[in-house]
Amino acid sequence: MRILLLVTIFIVSTCGLIYELVAGTLASYLLGDSVTQFSTIIGTYLFAMGLGSYLSKFVRNKLIETFIVIELLTGIVGGLSSSILFVCFGYGAYFHLVLYFLVGLTGIFIGLEIPLIMRILRKNSSFKNLVADVFTFDYIGSLLASIAFPIILVPYLNLTRTSILFGLMNVGLALYLTYYFRIQIKRPTILFVQGLVCAVILTFGFISADTVQRMSEEEYHGDGIIYATTSKYQRIVITRDRNAYSLFLNNHLQFNSRDEYRYHEALVHPIMSQLNAPRKVLVLGGGDGFALRELLKYPSVKNITLVDLDARLVQIFKDNEMLNKLNQHSFSNPKVNVIQQDAFIFLQQAKGEKYDAIVIDFPDPSNYSIGKLYTTTFFKTLQNVMHENTIGVIQSTSPLYAKESYWCINNTIKATYLETVPYHTYVPSFGEWGYIQFSFKTCDQQLKQLPKGLRYFSSNEWKSMRNFPADMQHHEIVINRLSNQALIPLFEKEWDSLFE
Repeated sequence: MRILLLVTIFIVSTCGLIYELVAGTLASYLLGDSVTQFSTIIGTYLFAMGLGSYLSKFVRNKLIETFIVIELLTGIVGGLSSSILFVCFGYGAYFHLVLYFLVGLTGIFIGLEIPLIMRILRKNSSFKNLVADVFTFDYIGSLLASIAFPIILVPYLNLTRTSILFGLMNVGLALYLTYYFRIQIKRPTILFVQGLVCAVILTFGFISADTVQRMSEEEYHGDGIIYATTSKYQRIVITRDRNAYSLFLNNHLQFNSRDEYRYHEALVHPIMSQLNAPRKVLVLGGGDGFALRELLKYPSVKNITLVDLDARLVQIFKDNEMLNKLNQHSFSNPKVNVIQQDAFIFLQQAKGEKYDAIVIDFPDPSNYSIGKLYTTTFFKTLQNVMHENTIGVIQSTSPLYAKESYWCINNTIKATYLETVPYHTYVPSFGEWGYIQFSFKTCDQQLKQLPKGLRYFSSNEWKSMRNFPADMQHHEIVINRLSNQALIPLFEKEWDSLFE
């Protein structure tokens, strides 16, 4: 029995940490700011575990029956938690309240389980051995969960199926314990039937997980979802509205095919048209291939290196016929070399490579993992791949809706002794949008060449792009450093205020 209960501790701890990781990851996907989400969820979870441990002292009789019932409850609540949260977010039904209620309830159940197991084991072990064994198996289970979660579970099962799978593990354990202790339990048949009902519910949930998630996303995005998947790094959703396609990463709009040409022409052509026959180009981000499409319009370009963290996103835009048509098969061009790597690490490991042009198309700095790519440390590291005539550009959120964030990025780049040229344009899907050009020396900003067939960008447009009206004018703001990540609170404050 001792071995069985130690294995039980291992399973309980593994499942408990998985539920915690699922809640934190899902909240980060849907709400952004991973540091805040994980911090508050872990704090809530640990407090709830402490509360559960305290409540365990009031369980005086029927320890085994009580433990089995709690195991069933943990399996149902923890297993279905991600499905419930997706539905609540899609329908806007008190998401935060439901999130912390489920985290707290699961934490209470897990907190109840460990003390009960210790009391059951007390008859067969000395106190010293009991404590050592329980915590050893508890920590080993936590280690396994923390390794398997990002490497295996999320990429291959997604968040919804991961939580349901471990819910089934809790229920399966409860069923086995019911059978094993059937002689010591007064009504094992009732517990067994309850366990079977829980198993059926979770199995149905596992089978229909994609349907539930799709329904919630359709409620949020509309009925036109044509593709949805979860990579190791983000939730990817592509929608269609008549003849227009949109890409959402973690529910944030990245482009709409009706007007993405405005965004990407404004991103690429100002710097490329100022250079004399650029040959080598570096693209950081841009996994949709649209920046590549624009860069390939320059015959002088012989080599483009694109660095994107998410190989799944790149593969979608490379293989999907409809999306491939939008980026004009840019990933199939022999001039393009794709590297799957974090941009920061790529720059740190760069060995003597210098590029004539650098195009940075990162997502907005909505969390700290992305925010590091807008810091002084990043732009100092970026200079390793620049020569004296290199010109770069980075998309920099909206100078109208997030003015402080925009000028924070500009001032951060200038703090690394680079010259900047701020400019902006109007993209209907986003509103007024900003970019920042940077280089070692002041550019004359004169356009030397423009490829044929551009739908939007022109010499006249370039002049107006550099003019900032009064409500977007520059002002001094804090520098975004790796040690303070000051940009993230600014960005959240400004964008959140639009929806208040």
